[in-house]
Amino acid sequence: MSQQQDTVSRVTTGMRVVDSAGVEVGTVDLVQRGDPAAVTVQAPAPVDPGSSLDELIESAAVEEPDVPADLAARLLRDGYLKVSTDLVRTGAVYVLADRIAAVHDGAVRLTVPATELPAEE
Repeated sequence: MSQQQDTVSRVTTGMRVVDSAGVEVGTVDLVQRGDPAAVTVQAPAPVDPGSSLDELIESAAVEEPDVPADLAARLLRDGYLKVSTDLVRTGAVYVLADRIAAVHDGAVRLTVPATELPAEE
């Protein structure tokens, strides 16, 4: 198990999340451990001329994480947290496993400011 996976495995839903500046981001809604085989970028398969790339992505998309496909692939591979927050209009941000500095005293501390966290779409 990688260091990132070990860190993610210590996070539980409901934990407070604090960014690198000490700003309260919100609370953990979802903990997703990484799966290195989850989504790999492959050469595009021949496309049915009647369907757009967006339709293909939507048909293959899972409900979480609700972010652009390239970021979703990275989140699924590396692991992530979904955090409920009042800081963005959509009410949730995603934290890549490698952005977690520490899990201590029931709180998750991040290595980046909240403004760098991708918001749910």
